[in-house]
Amino acid sequence: MTIDTDAHCAPASIKTLLPYLDAYWREYVLGANLGLSPSVGGAYPPGAPTSGEAGVPNTVDELRAKLLDGSDLRYAILNCVTPFDVSRNLYFEAALTRAINEWLRTEWLEHDERLRAGMVVPTLDPEAAVAEIERLGTDRRFTQVLLPVRGLDVRYGHKRYHPVLEAAAAHGLVVCLHAWGRVASAPTFTGATHSYLEDYLSNAQIVQGQVTSLIAEGVFDKLPDLRICLAECGFAWAPSLLWRFDKEWKAVWREVPWVKAKPSEYFYRHFRATTQPAQLPKDAKELAEAVELIRAPELLMHASDYPHNHGDGAQRLLAALDGAAADAVRYTNAAAFYDLAS
Repeated sequence: MTIDTDAHCAPASIKTLLPYLDAYWREYVLGANLGLSPSVGGAYPPGAPTSGEAGVPNTVDELRAKLLDGSDLRYAILNCVTPFDVSRNLYFEAALTRAINEWLRTEWLEHDERLRAGMVVPTLDPEAAVAEIERLGTDRRFTQVLLPVRGLDVRYGHKRYHPVLEAAAAHGLVVCLHAWGRVASAPTFTGATHSYLEDYLSNAQIVQGQVTSLIAEGVFDKLPDLRICLAECGFAWAPSLLWRFDKEWKAVWREVPWVKAKPSEYFYRHFRATTQPAQLPKDAKELAEAVELIRAPELLMHASDYPHNHGDGAQRLLAALDGAAADAVRYTNAAAFYDLAS
């Protein structure tokens, strides 16, 4: 059996969501002729090899035909990144995320028992995000809270987001930091990118900042049960970041007295990463060394990232693992992390 921890779906248009908006917001959308954010489509431009050829599924029947049926998937976790940069109106963002969650529940989760989903929450209003987690937190078909790895120039370790993380942990939900997010937030430490290649690569850079923030700002001592999934942000960067993080923590620990253990210990205790994209060497010996350094059987969870195509790195990774390690990546790690019964 396999668990797919990152499969994509999306509403075909904003009209799909109108039945899940109340009368005021339906009039708001129709009166202003609003559409869904064009920047989300820009994250996966149709002509880019990484985007895949199939297009993001808009219906459960489409996902069944293209991913679920004929596979050994026990579960597939749906991640809908549609609201990741859709509005600067915090009230509309809250209404839209609620509508997407109801669309996911009504048109996807109720039609295939193999499906689970990440609930989307507003990032402009942490109080509204907490309210949405409280509203849906008892529905165990929602396995995680989905947040864009690109925030609003405030990292998720900041105390502003602690109530959101606390609500997720209280309901036993994973927090998933997924690639892409708000285009208004510069995706690199030195500003905006100038090509799609730079933009695509920047997710792996940004996520390292989020990992650093969550550990250094003491989130896990405050919330010892919090679990974080890093989706579509790579993982080959982990050994170099953690080596440096541990080294510098020993020297400047007085800056962060609440960090009681080595940062690498927090990382492997609280974080998991999806296998797509897998930026790994092709040489067999180098690949084996990378797998050992990354602690792949402990850290990684299988993801197709359907329908996107990141090359053969994940397949080569699994081929380099022995039976028990491969089973951990394909199934066991995700089953434990998300508390999914077989």
